[in-house]
Amino acid sequence: MELRRYWNIIMRRWWLVGLLVLVALATTLVVSSAPPPVYVASVRLTVGVQPENGIDRFYTYDRYYAWMASEYLADDLSEVVRSQVFTQAVSERVGFPAGGIAGATMAGKTHRILTITVTWGDEAGAQAIANAVVAELRENSAAYLAQLGSENAQVHVIDEATVYPVSAGLRDKLDIPIRVGLALAAGVALAFLLEYLDDAVRDAAEVEALGYTVVGQIPRRRWGWLPGRGRRD
Repeated sequence: MELRRYWNIIMRRWWLVGLLVLVALATTLVVSSAPPPVYVASVRLTVGVQPENGIDRFYTYDRYYAWMASEYLADDLSEVVRSQVFTQAVSERVGFPAGGIAGATMAGKTHRILTITVTWGDEAGAQAIANAVVAELRENSAAYLAQLGSENAQVHVIDEATVYPVSAGLRDKLDIPIRVGLALAAGVALAFLLEYLDDAVRDAAEVEALGYTVVGQIPRRRWGWLPGRGRRD
């Protein structure tokens, strides 16, 4: 019975709940706009020095140190890519503002693999910036790290820059359902609040709850046609 009573309370003021939902939906559709397209260009590369050739027949640790140097250089280059000097050099290559490039370019390292990602508003721009980053590392890496100026130093691209679109985030997808759900909850809460403040008596159960005995009940007036009797008021 309690569930039926709650349902009756909501149905008595269904227009209020529906109005809040419609207002929230209309406001969301008018105010919100589709997120701008975003493209990400990703390139993976390695950096390191080749081991020196052994002289005569003696044991050397040079290959071990070459692996260590590769890891250290990848660490350092991940910071170089985010530097103002580097982004300014990339900016001169592509003609985009250095500040925008710095905010759009990220570098991460896994072991000795350096991954550089560029997030941009159009596909061509992301591709151009990623290519400029790779070209700057290949041609002028020694200007940022002196160790890369040796004849054994190498910057090798594993995966060339590939561009792919980024879909809308979960927040954007759930924006309308969340707003509508909040409006629905607010409408139901408001309906119960108005019911609590309303002192009108609507059915026999409420009269009996006051301690009175119900001896009769007048049915609700309904509009319609009765066969042979015309319209009933």
